[in-house]
Amino acid sequence: MKAEPARQLRLLDLQALDTRLSQIEHARRTIPQLAEIADLEGKARLLDDQLIRSRTELGDVKREITKAEGDVQQVRDRATRDQQRLDSGVGTAKDLTALQHELGSLARRQAELEEVELEVMERAEAIESDVAELERGRGELTERLTALEQKRDERLAELATEESQVGAPRDTVVDEVGEDLVALYEKIRSTSGTGAAALRQRRCGGCQLELNPVELRTIKDAAEDEVLRCEECRRILVRTPESGL
Repeated sequence: MKAEPARQLRLLDLQALDTRLSQIEHARRTIPQLAEIADLEGKARLLDDQLIRSRTELGDVKREITKAEGDVQQVRDRATRDQQRLDSGVGTAKDLTALQHELGSLARRQAELEEVELEVMERAEAIESDVAELERGRGELTERLTALEQKRDERLAELATEESQVGAPRDTVVDEVGEDLVALYEKIRSTSGTGAAALRQRRCGGCQLELNPVELRTIKDAAEDEVLRCEECRRILVRTPESGL
């Protein structure tokens, strides 16, 4: 391939732009906050699952409390009616004796139900404490996530601005390099990440290897517009005033 020396030198400018754009993209993918945000988001999901379970359990226990309170109230109401009948003295001695026995049974039943009610209320209190602790932890996690996301977004905005500034002249440089040379450059860059490198001080700027005398003699004898390739890395090798030929 043939390309004027000026076009080849301009190719180095294109490579410099693309190198910086690649660095910006790498910086975007490796923002320090990303890993911590991902970790905290995982913890947040676990906390949310625990909260759902605890709140569901609390709802179930509260329904148990409502039932226990209803059971106790039923016994109390029955005992109140029986006591009223007993106090009225209406009925036979046998009936009054039966009421006394029932009042005793109701008192024992009420004590048992109140014990159940107390146990359920204690469970509810413990679960409410767990829910409150989980909610507190979730709130702190949300604050940390918000702060990290803000830092991430600020950094992303900075990188987007730099990317826009760096990439602005790229189309112009591409036009100046020429479609044929750019096509070869892009083909090489798609596999190696770098399409072109300068020959400076007898060393390829791509693979950083020093060329042997035979290779240097071949390059020196080549026409100025000849597009050269590094024998080692196969990148386009651009001659410069510092090539040391």
